[in-house]
Amino acid sequence: MTESTAPNPNHRLDSLKDQVRSAVIWRSGTQILGQLLTWASTFIVIRVLSPSDYGLFAMTQVVLVLLNMLNGYGLASALIQRGDASRRAQRQLFGMLILLNLVLAAIQFGCAPFAAAYYRQPMVADLLRVQALLYIATPFIALPYALLARELDFRKQAQVNLASGIAGAATALAGAWSGLGVWTLVAAPIALFTVRAIGMTWAANALMWPSFDFRGAGDIARYGGVMATGQIFWFLQSQADVFIAGRLFDPHMLGIYTTSLFLTQIFVSKFVPPLNEVAFSAYARMKDDRAAVAAAFVKSARVIFVVAMPFYLGLAVTARPLVEVVLGPKWLEAAPVVHWLALAMPMMTLQTLFAPASDACGRPGISAKNGATGALLLPAAFLIGVHWGLMGLVAAWFAAYPLYLAISTWRTLPVIGVRLRDLIDGLAAPVIAAAGMALIVSLLARLLPPLPALAQVALLGAAGVAVYGGWLALFARDTLDEVVALVRNRRG
Repeated sequence: MTESTAPNPNHRLDSLKDQVRSAVIWRSGTQILGQLLTWASTFIVIRVLSPSDYGLFAMTQVVLVLLNMLNGYGLASALIQRGDASRRAQRQLFGMLILLNLVLAAIQFGCAPFAAAYYRQPMVADLLRVQALLYIATPFIALPYALLARELDFRKQAQVNLASGIAGAATALAGAWSGLGVWTLVAAPIALFTVRAIGMTWAANALMWPSFDFRGAGDIARYGGVMATGQIFWFLQSQADVFIAGRLFDPHMLGIYTTSLFLTQIFVSKFVPPLNEVAFSAYARMKDDRAAVAAAFVKSARVIFVVAMPFYLGLAVTARPLVEVVLGPKWLEAAPVVHWLALAMPMMTLQTLFAPASDACGRPGISAKNGATGALLLPAAFLIGVHWGLMGLVAAWFAAYPLYLAISTWRTLPVIGVRLRDLIDGLAAPVIAAAGMALIVSLLARLLPPLPALAQVALLGAAGVAVYGGWLALFARDTLDEVVALVRNRRG
């Protein structure tokens, strides 16, 4: 091969950077637009429905989330990470997904009465039986997702997600205004999944006959099994609070807690997952260059925290007026819960960034071990804290999560080649700037005369943006430029 035709490593790296940047813009950009539409409908629906409706729905979610941990997305991730993704492998994956999800639907349908008996709420059984329809759509979403993610083609995914989000939002609004009550919360995801399954299959041209001959697909099954194990551990830590509290709290109190959790987890549950999808694909491309993975991880964590920290701390210091504006006066008892949970969310956000990096480096066992640690610490804390009521449950987050994050950090960073000092240095600027912003906004809130909640939120929000942006511009200009370059899709 002559010099003129030899592949240039720097050129390949620049090409990958461009692909990743484009993927982030498409995935997160349309995610933001879709989430704005979804949130607008969600907060309208929250104002119409009651805390008891959300409490009943949360009880069903424990079962649904558990079974969805096993729905085959780990198998899809195996196809992304795998070197060979032939048509035969795709058909085998499709067959696995279909069989797996039919079994899960049958399990959920059969277990519905037992869940209702545990919560002492007969309606839970009916809700779960209807929600079993969601599993039909999963194979038609997971396979196209894997095919598009292999190519870092998140533009088509983003367009489909936007369309499905609109369908879900429209269904939610129609259900709430027509008086469907808690059934509104069931109908909206069914509409969303249906539109997404059709759109993703079309976007990836993934309609094919499944293969149930799984010879030669053992690596897919093993990789997916390890990831599913980690996801089950994630379920134990993420749903333990609702599972435990659902038995002891009435639907109203559980609805207050879960809606507060929804509000404080908006960023980590809605924005971080699509970024992690892009990160997993990118890390998988560079998994043989650990230094590149390490640099990419620190950079992505820094960029995410630039947005996450002011969101969480701003939410904490404006909790009461914000709850009144966003959720309505009947939700005011959620304000102290929102305040404290928001302060716990930076730990959860950093924790969620570890798994894509270690999984893509071919070490899914690391995230499984981390999940097992959380599955031991968090439920134990919730079991103790729930005896002190709602705020005891909140206090359990601060008792268990620091230790959980410390263990996960110690276990993960060496695998992806990141030094703890480099990670701390990378996150220092947004953390310090957000802490300063929170202090100033808190002082301003105490000095303000009585104002309507909307005016208070607007004034404090503007002050927070000015302080945070000014701090970054003065003391962390490189970090600010990095984020601006990403948004503008320019090479830094």
